[in-house]
Amino acid sequence: MNKLDESLLSPLDPFAGLERPQIRDILNHATTHRFETGETVFHEGAEADRFYLLLDGYIRVGRVTPEGEQVTVMHIPAGQLFGIALALGLTHFPASAVAASEAVVLSWSQRHWPDFSIRYPGFSSVVYRTVGERMRQLHDHVVEMATQQVEQRVANALLRLINQMGRRSGAGIEIGFPITRQDLSDMTGTTLHTVSRLLSAWEKRGIVESRRKRIMVCQPHQLVILAEPAAKH
Repeated sequence: MNKLDESLLSPLDPFAGLERPQIRDILNHATTHRFETGETVFHEGAEADRFYLLLDGYIRVGRVTPEGEQVTVMHIPAGQLFGIALALGLTHFPASAVAASEAVVLSWSQRHWPDFSIRYPGFSSVVYRTVGERMRQLHDHVVEMATQQVEQRVANALLRLINQMGRRSGAGIEIGFPITRQDLSDMTGTTLHTVSRLLSAWEKRGIVESRRKRIMVCQPHQLVILAEPAAKH
């Protein structure tokens, strides 16, 4: 029996509106996992025999191109389902999931998926809304890669990260998990040298602060200007 309290799930969209006994039943079928930063939750191409809920931390989702390059597709914040290949009609994971920070994760066997969908009406609606939102994010990512200059792509990537996972402080908005310049390179389809050059230039202008595995955006409005397609800098 999973000893986690029902209150951990009750505020989350997939389980909102359920009674405590229902949530207790869901938790009793769950397995709890703890991952250190950089640990892999599942690999691209592996059999999708489980689905997951991120309780705490951040997950980085990535794919390997035919040329063997690692591309970061998106980041997932706490409170969301992931590894939901069954909702896409897939039997194997289409991407890898790696802990971008220390993470606490619940997982369930895929055999529980049909039962959850039938017994808990809100579960299915949230799952398919989640799938729709992530498909939109992937579409936006593809459009950016195809149409935007490197500076715009890097600026947009930082804006997404602070909007979804930023922590406000007196100096600005810090991305809420460790992130390196290589991570930004993987997210934006550019070289480490180019990302380093851009961040160094933006630091000199006071737009960002970058230190080991931490990036803070000090002037978000300037980053918005840099992200605009027709911006003149």
